[in-house]
Amino acid sequence: MTDAAPASATPMTGRDRPLFLLSFRQRDELAAQAARAGWRVVAARRGEGADHRFLASGAAVAVVDARGSVAEGLAATRALAPVTSANGAALLALVSRDDTGRLGEFYDAGATHFLASPMREVEFVQALRFAARHAQRIGSDAHRATGEPLGWRYDPALRSLQLTPALAAMLGLSAAPSLRTMLRHVEAADRGAMRGALARLRDGIQATAFAHDLPGAGRVVEHLQRDARTGRIHALIERLGEVDASAVVRDVLTGVRDDAGMRRWLARRLEDAQPVGVALIALGRFDMVNTAYGRDAGDSVLRAASTRIGDAVRAVLGRRATLARMGGAEFLVAAEGADVEALAAAAKAIEEALTRPFVIGDVIAPVGARIATATARPGDDAAALLRRASEALAGEDDDNRAIPLDALAVDLRRAMEAGEIELRMQPQVAVATGAIVGVEALARWRHPQHGEVGAETLFAAAARAELEVALSEHVQRLALAQAARWPASLRQLRLSVNVTAADVARSGFADLFLDWVDSSGFPRARLTVEITEGGLIDDLGEASRLLSELRAAGCRVAIDDFGTGYSSLAYLKALPLDYLKVDRRLTQDITGSARDRIVVRGVIDMARSLGLTVIAEGVETPEQLDLLAKEGCQYYQGYLCAEPLTLPELLALVDSV
Repeated sequence: MTDAAPASATPMTGRDRPLFLLSFRQRDELAAQAARAGWRVVAARRGEGADHRFLASGAAVAVVDARGSVAEGLAATRALAPVTSANGAALLALVSRDDTGRLGEFYDAGATHFLASPMREVEFVQALRFAARHAQRIGSDAHRATGEPLGWRYDPALRSLQLTPALAAMLGLSAAPSLRTMLRHVEAADRGAMRGALARLRDGIQATAFAHDLPGAGRVVEHLQRDARTGRIHALIERLGEVDASAVVRDVLTGVRDDAGMRRWLARRLEDAQPVGVALIALGRFDMVNTAYGRDAGDSVLRAASTRIGDAVRAVLGRRATLARMGGAEFLVAAEGADVEALAAAAKAIEEALTRPFVIGDVIAPVGARIATATARPGDDAAALLRRASEALAGEDDDNRAIPLDALAVDLRRAMEAGEIELRMQPQVAVATGAIVGVEALARWRHPQHGEVGAETLFAAAARAELEVALSEHVQRLALAQAARWPASLRQLRLSVNVTAADVARSGFADLFLDWVDSSGFPRARLTVEITEGGLIDDLGEASRLLSELRAAGCRVAIDDFGTGYSSLAYLKALPLDYLKVDRRLTQDITGSARDRIVVRGVIDMARSLGLTVIAEGVETPEQLDLLAKEGCQYYQGYLCAEPLTLPELLALVDSV
């Protein structure tokens, strides 16, 4: 709730409306200056979604502070100009004296007012007043009507709290509730941010803000200002949920809760010992959509999937459920009081909804999903509940869904010492001749209770036990030692071993690895190091240096699972490579639509143009192999030739070819 403008202000200033301020470097300083002049400030540091945040604020004036950030300021001005113009608002651009020569660019971008720095506070305030007067002359309040504002005012002298009618109605409170009652509407996880913001006001800062979840409004930002004369604190609440999803594709893509918001929602209910169930959903073939049609198409699929999931969940679980995007192509549904049967029904409805193909332009793309459910147990916190759901989802891939990762993590060190970690070798075959030319070493755990545990679960357990480096070294040295003792019939085969992200980050790894190779007796010239895209994303420069050392030492280098990440082209440009391994999902889609084949053809052509040899993974049918051969793929591996084999099985296969 806001007070009337001070008596010294003219009724033409427009200060009865908020001021929208975008400053990349000096947000708090400018917000404080505007607050001292009586403005209610909605302030932002990032340009993404600024046009939608401006509309949601109901402001009559937008300020873009481009001092020291001219390029970002121009981009923001271009984004804001259409909405400020359409709504009769003013757009004030601030620039440094050194950049006054670029004022014409800001004018062309749509700014209506300008101010150059260095400037005095009084000059800034007067510029705001002129801009507001301009907005009042050309604009209409109807254009900017955004409904009743959400806000409150606290008077510390009287210890009284007043809410705007809209906020009181939304929260189901009286217009003057107690502080204790109001505090209950700020989740425990957000109260530290709230206390920090209030402490900053007590320390003399005039304007600040904090973000939190608000029942009925979703994620909000509370913009706080302290009146230095009266000591009153005013809050204007900005609903981030009103920001159009397409304006901030990477941050608030779907308009549902984010990971942090969902964790807070779960934590609050689990702390109250409420029964909670969750369903974790991972979209299938999503990387293929990004690769084939681009990120905009992928973003459209995510938004459409969010809508479908929400509709399916509401039909089964009603209003007791909430939905969040947990990152990437994963969503989480959480519901109060949902038992196993209710979650199963919801999962079925979600699966049916996502089985329907998605329309991308003039193309129909099937996506599908994997879904795993979990219910809260006594003593669970949010992390424990989500971990169980994640483990169940991971189990969908390798049929180890009943094996708890925590138990495997405890057993892992003993398993390495006891020789339970074994190798399987999957053949790599020349497309032209059908000859087996190499093998990839793949780890398996022969667990005494759980049977064979696949590589994905094995390395997930290693991550849980913080044994990733130890396990990777164990598998690499085991593969080298075994390959060095191969019988004569295998001595012309190449050996491929996997290198993990943890290996890349390990100091001196190249020297260590080459020492293991030489001490094993296996020739460097027949060794290929495979590194996955996921293992490179965190430090591409270090990966390039490492791979260059290994290549210079005589090894060859392959990029594994190509086509599953966002940065594939960057890898091809930056890394010293010999082989490109096409991810199994791309390989298996080659028998799909004409567009699918075009994507695979493009990957193969690009690789060969860069002088790389192409190996297709996951080849399972003669039709896939035939199409790959026509597109120029040189090698393949997959079940069409053989599954990962033990050494005796590999010997028998090679002898029979």
